[in-house]
Amino acid sequence: MNIILLGPPGAGKGTQAQKLVDERGMVQLSTGDMLRAARTSGTEMGNMVAGVMDRGELVTDEIVIGLIREQLEAGGDHGGFIFDGFPRTLAQADALGALLEEVDQTLEHAIELAVNDDVLVERILGRAADAVAAGGTARADDNEESLKIRLMAYYKQTSPLIGYYHAKGKLRSVDGLGTMDGVAAEIAGVLG
Repeated sequence: MNIILLGPPGAGKGTQAQKLVDERGMVQLSTGDMLRAARTSGTEMGNMVAGVMDRGELVTDEIVIGLIREQLEAGGDHGGFIFDGFPRTLAQADALGALLEEVDQTLEHAIELAVNDDVLVERILGRAADAVAAGGTARADDNEESLKIRLMAYYKQTSPLIGYYHAKGKLRSVDGLGTMDGVAAEIAGVLG
């Protein structure tokens, strides 16, 4: 079973993806993790990634799709893939759909973690305050100004995917502001 988790920054996508990895044996395909691993792999694709990153350029969609292709074609015994951080745009969604078709796989669900922005901001700022109170440090981007920038980028680039996957009959929405276990239970209900 292949799924995408959609939602704004701080909605809990990473937390829920990790629960699916632990509980269902799914493989989380995080584009950031894949790029870091490819960079040091020594493969042809890895050398291409390293060159782009070393020049300070953005990695192209074609390179990311190539890395995803490698993971999809590697096979293995697992519960399917969770796409994390990709797609972020409509063009990327089209490219992912074409790739899945090429490798004879499907996308079962795009699961939206629906949240109220005001509550989300409170959650993120609370997370930062809790980290500091516990003697740690808050994430550098867990502040109101950074969060507003991240939310704007999400709404400009990624939120159109909600309509895209709805039109394809793949979108399922869950309450992203519930408890961690409550959200996980809603996702489990979607996945069956």
